Amino acid sequence: MYSELHCKTNYSFLTGGSHADELVARAVELGYKALAITDENTLAGVVRAFAAAREANEKLAKSPVASRGPNATACTTTPTVNSPQPDCRSIKLIIGAEIVPNDGPPVLLWAIDRQSYADLSKLITAGRRRAPKGECWLSMDDIANHSGRLLAGAVPYFKGDRLRTDHIDEEHPSYQWHQGNAEFGVRNVECGMRSQEWAEDIWEKGMHKYHEMFGDRAYLMASLYRGVDDRWRIEQLRRLSEKSRLPLVASGDVLYHSRARLPLHDVLTATKHRTTVASAGDLLLPNAQRHLQTLDERKFAFAEIPDAIERTSEIADRCNFCMSQLRYEYPVELAPGDQTPIEYLHELTAVGAANRYPNGVSTKVQTQIDHELKLINELRYEAYFLTVWDIVRFARSRGILCQGRGSAANSAVCYCLGVTSVDPDTTDLLFERFISKERNEAPDIDVDFEHERREEVLQYLYDKYGRDRAGLAATVTTYRARSAIRDVGKALGLSLDRVDALAKHVESYSSEPDLSGKMKEIGIDPESEIGFQLNHLVGEILGFPRHLSQHVGGMVITQGKLDELVPIENAAMDDRTVIQWDKDDLEELGLLKVDCLCLGMLSAIRKCFHMVEQHWGR
Repeated sequence: MYSELHCKTNYSFLTGGSHADELVARAVELGYKALAITDENTLAGVVRAFAAAREANEKLAKSPVASRGPNATACTTTPTVNSPQPDCRSIKLIIGAEIVPNDGPPVLLWAIDRQSYADLSKLITAGRRRAPKGECWLSMDDIANHSGRLLAGAVPYFKGDRLRTDHIDEEHPSYQWHQGNAEFGVRNVECGMRSQEWAEDIWEKGMHKYHEMFGDRAYLMASLYRGVDDRWRIEQLRRLSEKSRLPLVASGDVLYHSRARLPLHDVLTATKHRTTVASAGDLLLPNAQRHLQTLDERKFAFAEIPDAIERTSEIADRCNFCMSQLRYEYPVELAPGDQTPIEYLHELTAVGAANRYPNGVSTKVQTQIDHELKLINELRYEAYFLTVWDIVRFARSRGILCQGRGSAANSAVCYCLGVTSVDPDTTDLLFERFISKERNEAPDIDVDFEHERREEVLQYLYDKYGRDRAGLAATVTTYRARSAIRDVGKALGLSLDRVDALAKHVESYSSEPDLSGKMKEIGIDPESEIGFQLNHLVGEILGFPRHLSQHVGGMVITQGKLDELVPIENAAMDDRTVIQWDKDDLEELGLLKVDCLCLGMLSAIRKCFHMVEQHWGR
């Protein structure tokens, strides 16, 4: 069977042309054994792929017939001796990334277990943390230092390939950082000029280095695109494989799930390079072969090197890491050394209840408190409550106004801890709206802080836990109607005034804008070629991720190393670091976050208090 080991989702921004669920669904339909997600220098898309693979496998398990390609047979528990075993195996998802170092060829890294996944996450973090937002600066030495138990697939370069040189140009900041960290071998090359001999030399040396780093865990990726030079390319791959001692592995170098996505990929490429599709020239793919292909198509393409096909299954069998193996632990150090977190939470709640009710706690409130503490203990959320209490305590020690809100206001424990201000003695609370064993959802406590001083709270968390244990959740900025019209329109060569006019005629948050009538209003015939392309491509790109931004205040804090769980990168704002997953990804994996939000009215109230004190002395 075949496994696709080199595949980018649209989280390789403006490069991948399909959603993760589209790729997974197509791989299942084609009967692939496994699918690797290898976005460029990121793990931002792996959770979406994990959710899609899990859903697909659940459907396969429930189906009486395994719909795994044209030769699928009914699943039976008692097959006859001479009958072939039915193909009812689920699709395996392999977690990896394509790493592009500043001083050598790209390499695919695949996680085989929990530790190798941690190594991959830390490697990406290292490159992202030393670079500006959106970039990743890594060297071959960085890869060697994090190689651990990872599997590697070196990506070769041959004459005619589009060599990426923007990240290895002397004028590029990444080169300025890299210079002096490792030998680069370009000092005699004229600035900005890259010769064929130089490129092949750098790439060939890189192959040998990868063999030295990974040994029998290293392979050489063989990608064929049905070009006129495929036979020559196979010979070059054989030559390089023999010289570098890296066995060949078949790869589709996939950028989208179906060949029908090529026009959209052309638009993404033109947008990335700030040009039009008509002017993009060699930046565009020469054909539509970078999609998930049938098993017969793969076998035909690699008929001269069948071992390369077989090795895809070899690698898939070696990769046994699953995202479900990630275990999240909330910090426990807030509890004194002689107490467990739940014991300390009991103590703080009792002290808070005594302060809230100086005349004694009513039976109603005490019953509610006992019920909540029991459920918190069963679901092991006590450390989370202690963290929120600590944040509120810090803010009030600095005179920063804060207030918990939302479903947490249904908690008597939150009231006693001073997080919320809804008295459970005067209100009928529904704690299960906040935490429920049946829903199996993580609690979500939103705390508002003065908007002018919220940064002090965030920096307190960074300082207390360290940048390797705390980070803001990401927010994925996606294409909406107006941004989609603007980028697609410019890529298709429409004038800026027409693009702006059309975008202004559409609701910004419309999920399915009908452009036919709007195009007529600005003088574009919707039945024309340009009108049809615009309408179709805008519909396809809607919902595509455009870039990662930072959540308004969702902070993820861990007991262990956060960068072993998810890569961390710099935000555009100074002194802010962000993880590569958004709140939906966190919920999918059951990870907790504390929402440290800001509210302008709290700043206004603080100023009002100051004015009262200044003018009235009280």
